[in-house]
Amino acid sequence: MEKNSGICGEAKDRYEKLPTDLPFDERVARLEEIACAMRKNVVDMVYAAQSGHIGGALSAADFVTALYFDLMDIKPEQPHWADRDRFVLSKGHACPIWYSALALRGFLPVEELKTLRKNGSRLQGHPIATYLPGIDASTGSLGIGYAQAVGIAMEGKFLAKSYKVYAVLGDGEINEGIIWEASLAAAKYKLDNLVAIVDMNNLQLDGTVGEVMPTEPVDAKFRAFGFDVLTMDGHDMADVLTTLSKAKHAHAGKPICVLAYTVKGKGVDFMEHQLDWHGKAPNAEQYEKACKYMEGAKA
Repeated sequence: MEKNSGICGEAKDRYEKLPTDLPFDERVARLEEIACAMRKNVVDMVYAAQSGHIGGALSAADFVTALYFDLMDIKPEQPHWADRDRFVLSKGHACPIWYSALALRGFLPVEELKTLRKNGSRLQGHPIATYLPGIDASTGSLGIGYAQAVGIAMEGKFLAKSYKVYAVLGDGEINEGIIWEASLAAAKYKLDNLVAIVDMNNLQLDGTVGEVMPTEPVDAKFRAFGFDVLTMDGHDMADVLTTLSKAKHAHAGKPICVLAYTVKGKGVDFMEHQLDWHGKAPNAEQYEKACKYMEGAKA
């Protein structure tokens, strides 16, 4: 397989979906390898653009990797396959991680990632469904993507389709009232084909979630709205894989909410838990330091 040499080291241009008969431990190790490549792409993209939301893209890397390279039923060669699982990034500003998944899975050329946020690029600062294959909903205004995901899941139920709809939300995003309106509809229509994954990294643009608008207890709130709720360590790939597999195979007549406890900026030591890295790009010195850290070297 051809390699793509970048400043952050070599990574494969493509990663196929893992074989179904792969032992669990090996599956976890392979997904961890892919998640590392995904994070490298995010740092490369945001540095090249000198713009973008890096912290929340890095926090979502592990569960997005598990979905795209193990759990979701998709066909990159047939992006509009009617029975595909759907993925909606409701926190659309974190799209560098989604673009990386689409590229490494084969929906678009890996070299296109370097065009993030450039004029005329298909990879804008929020995902646009008409621009790229593999994007099922344009998102940006917080909460709108999740509402679309509920509608897509309703369509699946009405058409007796078996696909799952995975919607990724930010924990700050659930301040939006539309989240709870859409959740009422999800419960009413018994959308057990909907999996809402909340990225619980506890930081948003203006501070911690508790400082901006407290939402705890999040699990109790979603249960009160008629959801089954699962929790996972969003950076423990074994836990991620086990939890999301359980969500994938659930058919209890209830929508599912997975609370993924994560770290903003995960994977780059000086970005972790730092509010500043919600939406800024590294300079040359920071980029070199991040690359060395991700390669396991001391900066």
